[in-house]
Amino acid sequence: MTAATRPGQVLAIVCAGIVLANLDLFIVNVALPNIAQELNDANLGNLSWILNGYAIVYAALLVFCGRLAERFPRNHSFLAGIALFTTASAACALANSVETLVAFRLVQAAGAALLTPTSLGLILATYPVERRGGAVRVWAAVGGFAAALGPLVGGLLVTASWRWIFLVNVPIGLLALTVGWIKLPRVPGHDAPTPPFGAAVLITGGIATLTFGIVKMSDWGWNAPPVVWSFAAAVTMLTLFIVHCLRSNNPFVDPALFRIRDFTRATLTMAPFSTAFGGFLLSLVLWEESVWHWPAMQIGLAIAPGPFMVPLTSLLLAGRLIARFGATAVVAAGLIVFSAGVIVWAVLAGPQPQLWFAVLCVIPSGIGVGLTLPTLMGVGTSALPTSSFATGSGVINMVRQLGFAVGVAIFVAIVGSSGSAEAHMAAFRLAWWAMAGITALGLLPLLLVRRRKHPGPS
Repeated sequence: MTAATRPGQVLAIVCAGIVLANLDLFIVNVALPNIAQELNDANLGNLSWILNGYAIVYAALLVFCGRLAERFPRNHSFLAGIALFTTASAACALANSVETLVAFRLVQAAGAALLTPTSLGLILATYPVERRGGAVRVWAAVGGFAAALGPLVGGLLVTASWRWIFLVNVPIGLLALTVGWIKLPRVPGHDAPTPPFGAAVLITGGIATLTFGIVKMSDWGWNAPPVVWSFAAAVTMLTLFIVHCLRSNNPFVDPALFRIRDFTRATLTMAPFSTAFGGFLLSLVLWEESVWHWPAMQIGLAIAPGPFMVPLTSLLLAGRLIARFGATAVVAAGLIVFSAGVIVWAVLAGPQPQLWFAVLCVIPSGIGVGLTLPTLMGVGTSALPTSSFATGSGVINMVRQLGFAVGVAIFVAIVGSSGSAEAHMAAFRLAWWAMAGITALGLLPLLLVRRRKHPGPS
């Protein structure tokens, strides 16, 4: 490995890793019907754990792995994450039941949780301060693009077999390992306390039981004992987690981070936006599959214009808008455009398949993601002190992934038990209105927490 690697090369290498981690957030969506058929399990609640198990473990371990990685060379931690993720991907392709597939997805998520904060730590450590905001926006745009592109890639690969959506990670992972070993500079760790494993268990268990309760409400009813106990357990574990963070000498998440105004605003805005994004993206796939009866490839192609707008908007438009109007205005515009795109589906989507409608009406959501997600990541992480790069970025990404999981759970709770065709479509519309409302909640932190203006990208 060479310490002379240019920052642009580091960015390119770590973006390959972040593509792997984010692509697998949603690449499975269009494959769910095929997985259900081959593995003989058509229950949407059970299948949703292929998505949510990954998102929850990914989210919960981001901070833990970020904290742990601060003790070791960042390049070694990044490559270890790539290796674990690639191995687990191969195992997912060999799964013979929903349960084993979920189990291997959890291992995948652990690898993703290790490579994500270390990839951002490598970027922040190799770029000069004045260029970090732009580099992080590129990193976030690539990750957001990969996540949103999942349905398209999944639709293409599932025509051969759903197992290819996991096998495709293997050559990419091996290439990233090889190039990373040769090119990534050594970024040494520093003497940081070992993160408390018990707190990681609390946040993982809290979000998992919360998600379980939301998903099962539609099947069992909100007052069913298992649902009530799930919510009670979630509240208990999450409360204990917060108490730990406030009182511990070695908190899992340092409360001092939230004294950084830009970090706080970005984190609080990311939560509702990611919730809506996760639920909306799954809803498009399932609407086009269950209402319009489109095959996986057609679904992927119809959704593709939205993902393609993410990097175009972020790289060509967002930076200029931030320089002129400030990050707050750009994020607010992104939230409004995304919400408007969701409302269009709630108002105008009908039972008859309309390709032109599907293609045109995913564009606003893509623009909204391109304005919002990379800007939040850039503002939140560039405000962090050097010693908190990995941990702080892990917190923001944790909130983002937890939002995805909760969004999927809310969507499944609303749509999962609908009966007739009319009731099924009405449930989708209710879910879309809910996602639009949740997106609007992201405007509150922008208004309530005063901002500090950030410069545009270099």
